[in-house]
Amino acid sequence: MSRTIHVNGRIFTADEPAWAEAIVVDGGRIAFVGSDAGARAAGGPDATTVDLGGRVLLPGFIDAHTHLVGTGHALGRVGLTDARTLEQIQERLRAARDADPDAPRLLGRGWLFDSVPGGAPTAAMIDEVVADVPVYLDANDYHSVWVNSAALRELGITRDTPDPMGGRIGRDAAGEANGMLFETAAQQYAWEHVSSVTTDADRDAAMERTLAAYLAAGVTGAVDMGLDDLALGALDRAAERRGGTLPMRVLAHWLVGNTGDETENLAQVDRAIELAGEHRPWLAVVGIKLVLDGVIDACTAAMRHPYADGSNAEPIWPLEALRPVVAAADAAGLQIALHAIGDLASDVALDALEHAHAVNGNRPRRHRIEHLEYAAPETAARVAALGVTASMQPVHADPAIWANWAAMLGDERADRGFAWTEFRDAGALLAFSTDAPTAPHEALPNLYIAATRRSALDGSYPANHPEYALPLEEAVAHATRDAAASCLEEHERGRIAVGLAADFAVLDRDPFTEGADVLLEARVVRTVVAGRPVYEAPDAAQAEPEVEPEASVA
Repeated sequence: MSRTIHVNGRIFTADEPAWAEAIVVDGGRIAFVGSDAGARAAGGPDATTVDLGGRVLLPGFIDAHTHLVGTGHALGRVGLTDARTLEQIQERLRAARDADPDAPRLLGRGWLFDSVPGGAPTAAMIDEVVADVPVYLDANDYHSVWVNSAALRELGITRDTPDPMGGRIGRDAAGEANGMLFETAAQQYAWEHVSSVTTDADRDAAMERTLAAYLAAGVTGAVDMGLDDLALGALDRAAERRGGTLPMRVLAHWLVGNTGDETENLAQVDRAIELAGEHRPWLAVVGIKLVLDGVIDACTAAMRHPYADGSNAEPIWPLEALRPVVAAADAAGLQIALHAIGDLASDVALDALEHAHAVNGNRPRRHRIEHLEYAAPETAARVAALGVTASMQPVHADPAIWANWAAMLGDERADRGFAWTEFRDAGALLAFSTDAPTAPHEALPNLYIAATRRSALDGSYPANHPEYALPLEEAVAHATRDAAASCLEEHERGRIAVGLAADFAVLDRDPFTEGADVLLEARVVRTVVAGRPVYEAPDAAQAEPEVEPEASVA
């Protein structure tokens, strides 16, 4: 790989100093960061020179919490997030069915509870427009599935079907299944069935959609937060198609579900330990993922105090079941990621991590709590004291999807939702990600919400608790430098610094000088991973002239 000089740019390093003019890339790594003159001297006369034309170059984004195959599937399904009435949802389903009348079933994603009358979807609402084939619609948060009557029949769900542990089948006043599947009911019935009729070719197509979408968004690394055998197979095949590599760095956490049996739970940890010991270029299993609760929108997140309707949810992993699993994974050196959205779930997560510290003693560790949408005031200090990463997703705080979230809490708790600054101020490591496909995968709109608390979906909404907004430079650092640190890779990537991997993205607009609103219009014109361009916008060559006309990016 030849040495390449990138000059005449505005380079945000996410390091100290924060800004530079030029970099030199050599052997896939950054060899110099500084001035144009310094880069030319360091690069030498034989280096290829690229003129950035004053554009912003910044570290490649690392989506520290995503679901790669699921994102690809979502990109190929009927999108419903911006369908804000039942009529709009029904029209999209009708149109999708008309467009593919031979399809054996209809799949959609992204609907919001407050787009449905009373926040209460029913099978009959779908049956009005599509009744001849099963319909499966994943909620925007991917913690519940809305199905029609044909799907209920296909799944064999009747009034006598029991609720699974940690989940619930929605029922009408007469006790009949009403078309809603919550938490583990969605997983064990809808998702397992859809997965069983999904082919490896389908999963491969989904993986290719995800990789292409991420590279076009300037994402150079990702953490698959819930890997299973099917997704692992799709990743392995994607690498095989490319001669044993992937176009971006992927780390993964193996999903461990609560079976109710400690021996079976620990066997899942053993499987993660086995996978962590295997060598795969560009892919490493680094830990486990545990889903402790559900989501606030469906009143399935575990809260210290009830929801506005008087209901509450118990943790999917009670503390007595969680402790041995967390202790075993910690003892094996695995990184533990705990999904905890409600404040009670956060308490359980931290209690389990404290137990692991007590039984395994002092050792290097950096575990994570995912989402932390509503956390009690003292939680941030506990997170910081344990060295736990607060892994959060700004896009989940979009004001356009806030109303139902706040209504379910119904009190002052809604005023402290997604309080990123509390974790930063407490000294905790704060890493930003998207949790795609529960939200759009693009990094720039995600950062717009982080910096403004305004909506990337609908500009008519006012800012949502702007006191929690972050300066743009800081928000970008949480999505690059701190996202890398959350994966224990801060010495490998996430910053524009000498010795680190040359992973970066070039933007066509400068949000740092033009303002955060530009993030809704800006696009990535080039993505580089380990010094190699992996994405080039179609018109990038004309828009970004080189200093030496005969030179090309290696």
